[in-house]
Amino acid sequence: QVQLVESGGGLVQAGGSLRLSCAASGRTFSRYRMGWFRQAPGKEREFVAGISTSGTIAYYTDSVKGRFTISREDAKTAMYLQMNSLKPEDTAVYYCAAGGTPSTRVVPTSDSEYDYWGQGTQVTVPS
Repeated sequence: QVQLVESGGGLVQAGGSLRLSCAASGRTFSRYRMGWFRQAPGKEREFVAGISTSGTIAYYTDSVKGRFTISREDAKTAMYLQMNSLKPEDTAVYYCAAGGTPSTRVVPTSDSEYDYWGQGTQVTVPS
């Protein structure tokens, strides 16, 4: 089992940057594929970015490609999301997730393929 805690959210002007962090407990962090999801008010939770267990494969939703970068640091049992050129439509609660059950995809995009979730951190980009 793994526990996840996000941090780094906040209020930032359009065009600015934020770096989200996800701190994980447990010694088996390297066995989990990791992902970031977000949920805006009145909308369903959506996949943002994911990274493979090896850290060599990353996948992004189209709306954040070229602006967001996901990374992991297994020695620190941590994952990060560097968000640049933020837009008002990026406003949401961002969730860190870990998946350990077998999957047909190296980086799944469905939240049903992630087993553990953090409590979320708010990112607000005023229009």
